[in-house]
Amino acid sequence: MNLRLNSEFGTLKAVLMHRPGKEIDRLTPYNKEFLLFEDVPYLEAMQKEHDFFTDLIKQTTGATVYRLQELLIQVLSDEKLLFKLMKQALSRSNMTHLAEQIMGRLSTAECAVALMAGIKVHELKRKIPNLSVGELMDYAFIIPPSPNLYFQRDPMAVTPGGIVFSSMKMEGRQREADLLRSIFENHPDFKENINCIYPVNGHNNPASIEGGDIIILSKKAVAIGNSERTDEKAIYHVAKSLLAEGTVERVYEVHLPQKRNYMHLDTVFTILDENLVLTYPDALNAVLQTSLYTLKEIKEDKVHIKREVLNESLLTVLEKEIPYLEILHTADGNPDYAMREQWFDGANVFAIGPRRVISYNRNKHTNRALRNLGVEVLEIPSSELSRGLGGPRCMTMPLSRAKI
Repeated sequence: MNLRLNSEFGTLKAVLMHRPGKEIDRLTPYNKEFLLFEDVPYLEAMQKEHDFFTDLIKQTTGATVYRLQELLIQVLSDEKLLFKLMKQALSRSNMTHLAEQIMGRLSTAECAVALMAGIKVHELKRKIPNLSVGELMDYAFIIPPSPNLYFQRDPMAVTPGGIVFSSMKMEGRQREADLLRSIFENHPDFKENINCIYPVNGHNNPASIEGGDIIILSKKAVAIGNSERTDEKAIYHVAKSLLAEGTVERVYEVHLPQKRNYMHLDTVFTILDENLVLTYPDALNAVLQTSLYTLKEIKEDKVHIKREVLNESLLTVLEKEIPYLEILHTADGNPDYAMREQWFDGANVFAIGPRRVISYNRNKHTNRALRNLGVEVLEIPSSELSRGLGGPRCMTMPLSRAKI
C-alpha cells in the first residue's frame, strides 16, 4: 500500500474507520457544545448503524477495513510512544505527572480507551486509590474525550503526492490528529510507505488544515478549501509540497463563505465519477473566489511557486478540470427538500467506486435523483450517526483505491 490516491472514486481497496465508543457516552446536554457536538446520540443504536456501514463496505467492495482502536492498541505496545501520547493527553488538566502511574495500572487496551474516550478522576481512583489530583473534583476529566473520532476524514488526508497530517483548528480535536499520525508513523503496515506532505519539518505550531477541506479533482489537480477550519498559510505549504513532489500540477485554494453549512469543502460537493459531481443548489456558484498555485521553479533545492487569483467561481474551475462535467443537486434541486437533506449532509456521500456510493437512507430525495442518473446508491441507517452532522464521506478515510 503506497498511501497515495489519484481520485475520489476509484474502487475502494482499503479504508480507515472508527466505531463509535465510550467517548460518545461522555456527551451530555451540558458539555456537548464544549466537546464540539450539537446533539447527544444514543450509543448502542449508533454502533449498530456504524456496524451496518462497515459490513456494507466489506460485502460490496471486499475492501480491507482498518479499525482505529485496533491499530492504536497495536502501536501502544511501544512504551515510549504510549508515554508520549499519555503526557500529551494529560497536559490540558496539568496532570502530566500521572502518566507513569496510569501506564502502570491500566492495560494497553485500557490506555487506548482512555486516550480516545477520556477518563475521569473517580474512574482512575478505582485503579489508583491514593491518586493525587489537587483540587480536581471526582467527576472532572483528567483526560477529555474525543467524541468526533468517528469522523475519520478530518484528522488527515491521502493525496496523489502523499499524506497531509491535519493541524486541527479546534484545540479539543488536535489529539485526534496526533493519534492518527502516531499510528501511521509507527505501525508496520504503514510506516514504510509515508510521504509526509504536511506539516513541514521544523515548523512548530503549523497553521490549521483539516482533511475534509481536501478534494482530489483529477490526477493532476487538488482543491483545498480556505474555510473556518483551514487557513491560507497551511494551503500554501501543502501546495508547495505537492507541486515540488511532482505528481500534482495544480492546487486550487477555494475561499468558502464563513457559514456553518460550508464548514469543509466536502460539505459543498462530492466527486462520484470522472464527470459527475454532487452538490447542493447554488453552492458552487456561491463560491466566487478561487486561487491557483502552480510550480514556478526548483532552484538549488529551493521550491518557488506562484499564486494566481482567479476571478472565477468554483463551478468554472470544476468545468476546467472535469471534462463534460455533469452536476446533480441534492434533492434534485427542490429547495425545501435540499435544505433539509443538506442539514444531514446530502452532498457528503462516500464513493466506493465509479458511480457507486453509500448514502444516508434519510436523504431519500437525493438518493432517488442519484439513481435516476444511473448511480448505484447503497443506503445505511442514519438516525444516530447523522446527529454529529457529518455524512458517510466524513466517517471514512480511504487508504487505497484502484487507480483511474
